[in-house]
Amino acid sequence: MNHTYRDAAHPGGAFDTIAAIATGRQLAAIGVVRISGPDALAVLDRVFAPRSGAPMSLRPDRKLVLGSLFGPDGALLDQCLATLSRGPSSYTGEDTAELQCHGSPVVLAQALESLFAAGARQAGPGEFTRRAFLNGRMDLTQAEAVIDLIDAETPQIAANAAAQLDGAIRRRTDGVYDSLAAICSHYHAVVDYPDEDIEPFQMENYRSVLAGAAQDLERLAATFRRGGLMKNGVPCAIIGRPNAGKSSLLNALVGYDRAIVTDVPGTTRDTVEEKAVLGGTLLRLADTAGLRTTDDPVEREGVVRARAAADAAELVLAVLDGSEPLRPEDEAVLAAAQAAPRHILIQSKADLPARWHRDDAVVLSARTGQGLDELERAVEALFRQEDPPAPGETLTNPRQADAVGRALDYVRAALEAMEAGFAPDAVLTETEGALAALGELSGRTVREDVTRGIFARFCVGK
Repeated sequence: MNHTYRDAAHPGGAFDTIAAIATGRQLAAIGVVRISGPDALAVLDRVFAPRSGAPMSLRPDRKLVLGSLFGPDGALLDQCLATLSRGPSSYTGEDTAELQCHGSPVVLAQALESLFAAGARQAGPGEFTRRAFLNGRMDLTQAEAVIDLIDAETPQIAANAAAQLDGAIRRRTDGVYDSLAAICSHYHAVVDYPDEDIEPFQMENYRSVLAGAAQDLERLAATFRRGGLMKNGVPCAIIGRPNAGKSSLLNALVGYDRAIVTDVPGTTRDTVEEKAVLGGTLLRLADTAGLRTTDDPVEREGVVRARAAADAAELVLAVLDGSEPLRPEDEAVLAAAQAAPRHILIQSKADLPARWHRDDAVVLSARTGQGLDELERAVEALFRQEDPPAPGETLTNPRQADAVGRALDYVRAALEAMEAGFAPDAVLTETEGALAALGELSGRTVREDVTRGIFARFCVGK
């Protein structure tokens, strides 16, 4: 996948040389400054002097070299390591270099200023990865996996993003794309080159190809709902009557005192939100106001918001005080929980004498931690998949899901046109629409791929 590209900052010419701090500006033991572009090696030579003498531009790729980093005025900034990777076998596909400095934000800022003075410019957000895409080093799904991997909040999300960075989605959709492109290539070859010895085009011969493509796209599209929950977190409402232990549970799950806890009923007036990983699942926890009838207008609004949070939740944790007899308000809590797609009943305050018991309740104490492991197992069981997709084959990106969904719609329309007995060009119009949607998914250009398929398959122009 090669692209002709121009620099957005300099439309009239090729990409220039960029630099940026790659490890952020927080205090750390090591900080990395990255350089990429046609003058990357020359820029590096102007600011970095290897201890052993020969300049970095004469060194082999991917070898760490110890040396001195200098500022624009020649002042020593740091003793650090440098390495380079020449294009096209680099992350961006062009000459790149890195400086591994001591992690002082001041040192990193000075190193960057020195690179600017030597001829580089500040890289824009995501510009290194954008160049990797434009130079054919990765497709769009891989580029998007970079930020997903950086933002991953659970091992499951990280594993999915890492596999996508390795090309999992491309491998999953390449077969569909190539089969659809073969249909279009055959049709256009027959139409455009009638004098060539090409097998006659029969649309009916491709019915099973379209049906198989539809099945593959359906399976991929079906992963998006779960992928969205996996990446963004499962909306989880903690509900119960006042003073049942909801806020204490939230604090226990997130590991610090996020919500105010008192013995006074009605302390929580608004919805308090936080994230936590439980049973390998990222939960977007919402601690809500206690469900009860009240004349307090502020608390009443909190109750309204609590019910709205329960209605919108994918998972409801229904907290019932185990140290007191069940009340009518608890029945309302149970009803709200049972209306949710998933719910777990929690008997709280297990460190106090129990006044009731239910076999379907998780018995826990937020104060002592008793039962939290059982709650974790209950959450894991609710979200466990019997036949999960392979790593990387779960869609978590709305853009990708939209492209796959449109491709599926086009393939279905092509099958319907075939069943209705429409002319081949009507079926081909829908097929090309599916190709265009899949081209958007990966970033390919459809017309170039169709043209290439014609010449590769049928040896036109021999």
